Amino acid sequence: MATRFSIALLLWVFAATSSWAEPRHGLSAFGELYYPPDFSHFEYANPDAPKGGRLSMIGTAGLITFDSFNGHILKGTPAQGLKYLFDTLMTRANDEPDAVYGLIAHSAELAEDGMSVTFFLRSEATFADGTPVRAVDVVRSFDLIKADGHPFLSMPLRDVIEADIIDELTVRYTFTGTLTRDLPLLVAQLPVLSAAWYETHDFTQTSLDPPLGSGPYEITDFQQGQYVTYGLRADYWGRDLPVNRGRYNFGELRYEYYRDRTAEFEALKSGAYDLREEFTSRDWATGYDIAAVHDGLLNMITLPDERPSGAQGFFINTRLEKFLDHRVREALALAFDFEWTNRNQFYGLYQRTGSFFENSTMKAEGLPGPDELALLEPWRGQVPEAVFGEAILPPVSNSSGQDRALLRRASRLLSEGGWNIVDGKRQNSDGENFQIEFLIFAPTFERVIAPYVKNLEILGIDASIRRVDPSQFVERVKSFDFDIVTQRYVIPNTPGVELRNYWSSDAANLSGSRNLSGIADPAIDAMIEAVLGARSRADLGTAARALDRILRAGHYWVPHWFKASHNVAFWDRFSWPETSPRYARGIIDTWWYDSDKALRLESLR
Repeated sequence: MATRFSIALLLWVFAATSSWAEPRHGLSAFGELYYPPDFSHFEYANPDAPKGGRLSMIGTAGLITFDSFNGHILKGTPAQGLKYLFDTLMTRANDEPDAVYGLIAHSAELAEDGMSVTFFLRSEATFADGTPVRAVDVVRSFDLIKADGHPFLSMPLRDVIEADIIDELTVRYTFTGTLTRDLPLLVAQLPVLSAAWYETHDFTQTSLDPPLGSGPYEITDFQQGQYVTYGLRADYWGRDLPVNRGRYNFGELRYEYYRDRTAEFEALKSGAYDLREEFTSRDWATGYDIAAVHDGLLNMITLPDERPSGAQGFFINTRLEKFLDHRVREALALAFDFEWTNRNQFYGLYQRTGSFFENSTMKAEGLPGPDELALLEPWRGQVPEAVFGEAILPPVSNSSGQDRALLRRASRLLSEGGWNIVDGKRQNSDGENFQIEFLIFAPTFERVIAPYVKNLEILGIDASIRRVDPSQFVERVKSFDFDIVTQRYVIPNTPGVELRNYWSSDAANLSGSRNLSGIADPAIDAMIEAVLGARSRADLGTAARALDRILRAGHYWVPHWFKASHNVAFWDRFSWPETSPRYARGIIDTWWYDSDKALRLESLR
């Protein structure tokens, strides 16, 4: 390990002191690449892993249906696993912070001024129907996504002016502005679609026609709302590339959908599918006390996760007048008793989230340092004074469930924010009662929200839980039709243009954006741009911590909890490499079906 990072440091020093305008086999935000041009495979992949077998699983928690195979637009609820249909120009190395290496493109040339990047395509790249992948497909993909793609895909492309065809195997992207650091990585990881296929299929519409891709898998079977199956392509063009060797080993991936979470859990225990990541601490602590686990047939493992844990919480819709005052929002945070919840509902398995960059060096702690103050001082008087003090932390209760000291503080803040008690109810100056609705689509969070609702009622707030069907939930969140909703922001190791989609003024009223709180603050916009403009990891950390301080002082959320790991349960028919990727689960990418284990399992069940 020491040797590896010594090499990486030397490469970083070289990159930091040398401009380059010649083709390279990979890209990273700050120039450093660990893998050399002649690397044979990623170190966390087993190049000798067998191909075949099936992995059936529950994917993203809470998704209980799908109605589209078009995952690139805002409309519809796309099926899980669609990303495995489409190759990209370059692909991530999950043991480096942000490096990408050649896939469809064998190399890329970044202009010395950083204002353009040119990709050189492999002539052997093909779509699943045998047609070649060419520059026209790359350019058409960019045009479609930028014009009509989901905001999460299209919004970060605003500073990418155009993609030009240089020749049939060469594409150049041109950028504008001064914050271009992350744009080469962004365009390198856009899905490459078939231009010919979209001449006869409307990109802007949902569809259950399996799309034509160039990736390792293709859709082989599905039943809408029940399952979707992806088969490994025997003729996949990129199977033996260094970035793919030892990856995508399962002959079949199958995503199962259940409308009821209890039925989903019981189906795993009965062997109806193979694997699930467990997000409910109660089930992880008590639900697997069954013979199959005791006998070693159903495995429970915890995979470490070195990525930033992101930010999960109850996000408050500040587009609504009742939530405009930051004192009101702070009062709402004081009423949530995490300590009681963690002890009584989570079996103590979680830590409290305090930062939007939790579990990373980008988390603000203590007083701001000189570098942070240099970014923050121009905004003094325009941001809360608390920004310049100790970083805001969530309250710590006495774990009673109703901490009277915290509730008294909340009551004072509500009164200061214009909501006074009248006949036992919080009312504003217009005589309107303070009402709050928590929007959910599954019963999982009801047990967490219910005690919170009781505390809000003690404060005189009329709080309730509104459960809607998943489709309605998705549409209401897209249009910001809610009071409070739960969300988790996944922050990459090198935050970039996605931050605009999360917290910028431009995204505050953009349907489908991730700016659920409706944050529109020029100081936050400036800190986001400082993150994007950072030219070193040290500068990036400074800017992210400054951004974190302003976000936390705004009380836009009631922070939840985190754990820097993945709890995974699966039937004992799989194996995996000795080395795990630092920044990914690696299950679909690097595990394989172990026929010997499978035979043993079947003989013992």
